[in-house]
Amino acid sequence: MHSSNEKPVSLHSSIFHPTLRKWQSITGITSEKIMYPVFVIDVEDAKVEIDSMPGVYRYGVNRIVPELKPLVDKGLKSVLLFGVITGLSKDAIGISADSQNNPVVQAVPLLRSAFPDLIIACDVCLCAYTTHGHCGILRDDGSINNELSIQRIAEVAVSYAKAGCHVVAPSDMMDGRVLAIKNGLRKVHLDSTVSLLSYSIKYASAFYGPFRDAAKSCPAFGDRKAYQLPIGSAGLAARAASRDISEGCDMLMVKPGLAYLDIVHQTKQAHPDLPLFVYQVSGEYAMIYHAAKAGSFSLEDGVRETLTSFCRAGADCIITYFAPQILDWLAEGKL
Repeated sequence: MHSSNEKPVSLHSSIFHPTLRKWQSITGITSEKIMYPVFVIDVEDAKVEIDSMPGVYRYGVNRIVPELKPLVDKGLKSVLLFGVITGLSKDAIGISADSQNNPVVQAVPLLRSAFPDLIIACDVCLCAYTTHGHCGILRDDGSINNELSIQRIAEVAVSYAKAGCHVVAPSDMMDGRVLAIKNGLRKVHLDSTVSLLSYSIKYASAFYGPFRDAAKSCPAFGDRKAYQLPIGSAGLAARAASRDISEGCDMLMVKPGLAYLDIVHQTKQAHPDLPLFVYQVSGEYAMIYHAAKAGSFSLEDGVRETLTSFCRAGADCIITYFAPQILDWLAEGKL
């Protein structure tokens, strides 16, 4: 028996699903290597295009199954869900992040029922649900209260796990949140059937701008440089990955992708035994989309080259808004 403070090595949470097992071993660009980020909004029948990300939409819970079905039919294996709220309340601790009316909590069981083989990952953070727009709970002086933050993050992660997701993915960058989530999952006996994909190496990047528009998660004041990594740091990236591994994460992530290929390579070299994800973030999507639309290069060529660079650097799975196009190109034998 393990006490709640121990950090046992868990393999079961890495291999309970066929796609998880593929992430442990696959090579080359395949549908298993592509995860599709999806925004779920608290307007049931909505389908709203995001101005800063043409071709990317916010979907209401009544739209998400029919919108994803063609992609699943083409081979989509995994999605990463982000909640967006417009009617639900925002407050200082993100009370709507795990309420029964939260669009992610509502969407997960619908997706589990409609697509039994689809891996469903849920982003875990507070920024989209707080009035201040930061990723944790704040003290009166505006600084992060790390202890209260990781308690709340763990509560949200457990709620998503109870709703039926396969993977929880904390993106908050608080110290100790991986262990807090793992302990929370153990208490409800979900530690062997819910995997933890940690946003271990998340830089304070300029390339998140369109996402903050999409998720309505801009900070009300200040920035996130006190808890996201400085853009020039490599040693902190190594420390962050090692910290999360020591706390029991099943998979690692580097975010963004293109500007940090050296960090992708560094991380995979240091930790070859864990699947490594890279997030081709909203700003990267927008750059490639608009450059291709302007005729600088074909969209297919630009996306193919970036995917290849991620794989060459060591990524095992790529989170990308280009997933619908990639599935088509795979079917056509172009990738």
